[in-house]
Amino acid sequence: MNTRTSRSDRPFQLRSLAAAVVAAGLLGATTVTGLGVAGAAPVTTSTPFTTPNTDSCPNKTVPPPPIDTSEVPQPGETAPGPLPIPENPIGGDKLGSCGVVLPQGAPPVPADISATAWIVADLDTGKVLAAKDPHGRYRPASTIKTLLAAVALPALDPHQVVTGTQDDANADGTRVGIGPGGRYTNEQLFHALLMCSGNDAAHAIAAQLGGDAATVAKMNAMAKQLQAMDTRAATPSGLDGPGMSTSAFDLAAIFRHDMQNPTFADIIHTEQYDFPGFPADPKIPDDKDHPGFPIANDNRLLYDYPGDLGGKTGFTDDARQTFVTGAERNGHRLVVTLLKADVLPIRPPEQAARLLDYAFALPAGANIGSLPDANVKEDNTNVALASPPSQDNPTAANPSPPHNSSNLRTVGIIGGFVLVIGLGLFGWSRMGRSR
Repeated sequence: MNTRTSRSDRPFQLRSLAAAVVAAGLLGATTVTGLGVAGAAPVTTSTPFTTPNTDSCPNKTVPPPPIDTSEVPQPGETAPGPLPIPENPIGGDKLGSCGVVLPQGAPPVPADISATAWIVADLDTGKVLAAKDPHGRYRPASTIKTLLAAVALPALDPHQVVTGTQDDANADGTRVGIGPGGRYTNEQLFHALLMCSGNDAAHAIAAQLGGDAATVAKMNAMAKQLQAMDTRAATPSGLDGPGMSTSAFDLAAIFRHDMQNPTFADIIHTEQYDFPGFPADPKIPDDKDHPGFPIANDNRLLYDYPGDLGGKTGFTDDARQTFVTGAERNGHRLVVTLLKADVLPIRPPEQAARLLDYAFALPAGANIGSLPDANVKEDNTNVALASPPSQDNPTAANPSPPHNSSNLRTVGIIGGFVLVIGLGLFGWSRMGRSR
């Protein structure tokens, strides 16, 4: 098995036995995934665990200082300033608090939650049930791929075939295993993006949206439309970059918006999926065709937590563990988000499970605020889209923008209907004149 570990983006992973077989490559897979500290056994420590205190609002304007050089601007560029802070907290006054915020009379939150910021909200009503530093600004890591999905799913034809490039294969961080010359539908790329956090899939998707810069601009426009005012993408994949930011509140709002899309909901709830291989590289002596392989979902709770709806994991050295997932119990659907979490004293999925159990047990009507409307009220058209490569000539430039197949079908149906009516009226008028 060809595996590669990167410190840049290693999602938390614990697969079922079947998924572990997949990840181990025992079925002939050549998948490339990131496994690192998030998947390792917790180390013992003599330092007592304490939940990070955010009562003084240390991250009100910007995320914590980076520990590496990932946010150093490129030569000739400058880092963006902090995002403006809304005059009134989005979602309600209580959500302007920076510590733990609970409904009146609610019991204490579960112990052993290492996430510096978190939120639990109702996916259907948008009511926020409990939170800690909900608008504090942190790095999203690969959970920002949910924002990329919000932009790309409606914009790209899922059946369009694109050809993998060496730039896709060279993407930094976690990769699903796209190879040069491989042929992939957008549907397959979306599964790779959301199930196993493929940064190579993110690159292939962004290329169809005009490249990284245009894609990031569209992501940031979408964030504003969703009133995710603490969020600024710097990369399509979630790798850290200058100005990257989100909040527990925003991440929940983005996820709630995405869950309105049946395609997104289906993909994140998929446990295993067959991904295509790619042909031999003629430049490499004795290289052979690389067969397709199954990929498994990184979200541990999909296997371990009854009612889990799916979600998205994330990790970078600066962001630490990040996580968003939804769950349903007795017809009640919740979303939970974690930012800047650690694997001690319990792993982030276990922390999310405890917060979900806590919120499911709260009395009906308990809330501390509301997520924004999950619907986008404006067309996100301020950034031009580039067309995917032609199937006949994958490397040729195509100036036509990508289309939404459902929109085209709608236009075709309406056009056909108008045409039929027009022909009918024309025939009726001719019949009248002939008499």
